[in-house]
Amino acid sequence: MGTVKEISAGGVVYRKVDGRIEVQLIQDRYGKVSLPKGKMEPGETVEQTALREIAEETGITGIIRAPLTVIRYRYSHPEKGAVDKEVHYYLVEATGGSLQAQVEEIRGVAWFSPEEAWKKQKVSGYDNNDGVLRKALQQLGIRTEGKA
Repeated sequence: MGTVKEISAGGVVYRKVDGRIEVQLIQDRYGKVSLPKGKMEPGETVEQTALREIAEETGITGIIRAPLTVIRYRYSHPEKGAVDKEVHYYLVEATGGSLQAQVEEIRGVAWFSPEEAWKKQKVSGYDNNDGVLRKALQQLGIRTEGKA
C-alpha cells in the first residue's frame, strides 16, 4: 500500500487600515494560534483552495499577493495509513467580507498589529507556522527578531 497524498492550502491574511498593516490570526479548536487552511477539493487549484478556506473559516475574501511556502510532513491516519501532507501558504490581502469565525472549525479570529501577531505566534502558535508568518511579515516589509 502506497502513501496517500493530501494537499491543503491556506494563508496569512493582511489588510491596510489607515496606512497601517494588520495581520489576521485564528485560534483553532485547541486554543492555539494558527492560520486558516484546509483540504483541496476536486477540481480546485491550490490558490482557489487557500482563498475558499480563508473565506469559510474567517468570513474574509481576499486576493493572493504572493506564495509564501510549502510545508511538507507525513502523518499516520487510522484508516488511510501513512499520509504525505503538503500545505501551501500564500500571502493574501483582504478585499472584502466581514470577520466571522467558522464555529465548527475554529474558536476565534481577529486582526493584530504585526508585532502583536508575531508575539502571539511565538507564545501560543505552532512551531511550523513560525516560518510562514515570518516570511509573510518580511514580504510586507516588517522585520521579526530572531533568525530568518
